[in-house]
Amino acid sequence: MQETLQQRNGEQTPASQGTLLDKLRRLVLSGEYPPGAPLPELFLAEEFEVSRTPVREALKQLENEGLVEIRPKVGTFVRIPTRREIVELFQLKESLEGLAASLLARRGPVPELDRLQRNIEASERAERNGDSAKYAELVHEFHWTIMNGSDNSKLVEHYGRLMNQLAYHRIVLETVERPARMRASIREHQSVFDAILDKDPTGAELAMRGHVNASSLAAARSDKPEAAPEN
Repeated sequence: MQETLQQRNGEQTPASQGTLLDKLRRLVLSGEYPPGAPLPELFLAEEFEVSRTPVREALKQLENEGLVEIRPKVGTFVRIPTRREIVELFQLKESLEGLAASLLARRGPVPELDRLQRNIEASERAERNGDSAKYAELVHEFHWTIMNGSDNSKLVEHYGRLMNQLAYHRIVLETVERPARMRASIREHQSVFDAILDKDPTGAELAMRGHVNASSLAAARSDKPEAAPEN
């Protein structure tokens, strides 16, 4: 965690409260605390060297975002999304990412194209090395590169909220250890990239939608009840 908490008389300024919220959000999304795990206020306050009040306020915000569950007189826990919620969120993800790929394909030469090429090359290396943790990072980078390349700030804003609710990185970490799915995912990424390079908005959108849908189907075949699409 790179940011430094700003404190004054043991309490935080409004700006640093936002920083604490960001840190707690990343902590939940990272997968360090699995779904259902407790998030003790006292421990978090000591960890971030703040009082329990700003921690409690930040956890309330995370509850509003659907990331944690606060049980009165019991404690705060990483929220376990229902299968229906995951399906609905991935339906939105398919639409938003399809639109982003289409918009990127309409643009001229932009830095995102080189980033996507390097990402796919790095993904292939991670797959050969069996490095699922690295591949999880590259999945995150690939999708966000396309989203940022859409050059649509409102689309990026809504996508960010969606990804937080989906706890996407945590899902990736839980599922990318399946080698066959990892290889298929890379091929799907390549298809999306090829359509973008060809300046084919319709093809790019269809390829991205197909990729997200394939991930959903792969998760549906999993025996793990809370499993969800991985990339």
